[in-house]
Amino acid sequence: MNISSIGSNSYINYEQLASGKKINSAADDAAGLAIAKKLETQSNGYDVGANNAATSQNMINVADGALASVNDSLQRIRELSVQASNTAVYGDDEIGAMQAEIDQLKQHISDVAGNTQFNTLNLLDGSMTASNVASSPDGSGMQINLPDSTLEALGIADFDVTGNFSISDIDKAIEKVSQARSSLGAQSNALDSVQAYNSYASYNLTAAQSRTEDLDFPKAISDLEKNRVLEEYRLLMQKKQQEEDERVVKLYGNL
Repeated sequence: MNISSIGSNSYINYEQLASGKKINSAADDAAGLAIAKKLETQSNGYDVGANNAATSQNMINVADGALASVNDSLQRIRELSVQASNTAVYGDDEIGAMQAEIDQLKQHISDVAGNTQFNTLNLLDGSMTASNVASSPDGSGMQINLPDSTLEALGIADFDVTGNFSISDIDKAIEKVSQARSSLGAQSNALDSVQAYNSYASYNLTAAQSRTEDLDFPKAISDLEKNRVLEEYRLLMQKKQQEEDERVVKLYGNL
């Protein structure tokens, strides 16, 4: 043991106990610090990826809720279309009233497509058909596809029961919405898997970082006590040396 280094070692012990880490600077362990910081960066990357996946999942939930409303409107349009087909019972005035309600429902669908947003992003107007989710530490990830639910995309922009019309047009629109919601569900499930994997990876990397830089408290306390005893011994030896020096000076002074 180098007696001159005891005070420095005690300072390091106190610093470690205060921080809870055995590596507080490159001077403590340059290689260990580099490894710990690399592990921290990787862990943070997985955490960000998991958060991105969760945010994208929230966005999908908003889109799915809006599509549920579109589906309700389409189902009502279909009911009105079936009624309007019964020309033996309903005349032009009644069918005109049905079309007026259909127009309102179409306007609602158009509003949903144009105004459904998540963090200022339009979700259902066709502009989000291929968006990347940065779910990996390197910024890569899966793509999510949100449907175009405009009247034009659904094929019912000109649907009018007062003229020639086909209920199959509405059926096709309903099927498009149903398929879109199924796709959103599958994408949401995939994002669940991404979040689970990222959380697991982050946990393991954080654990590895902890093993690299976290302090072994029992050992640190033992080292501190050992250094304290050695420091007392150093001071005692220093005092004895000083007394011996004074004795020698006094001896020579009496000659």
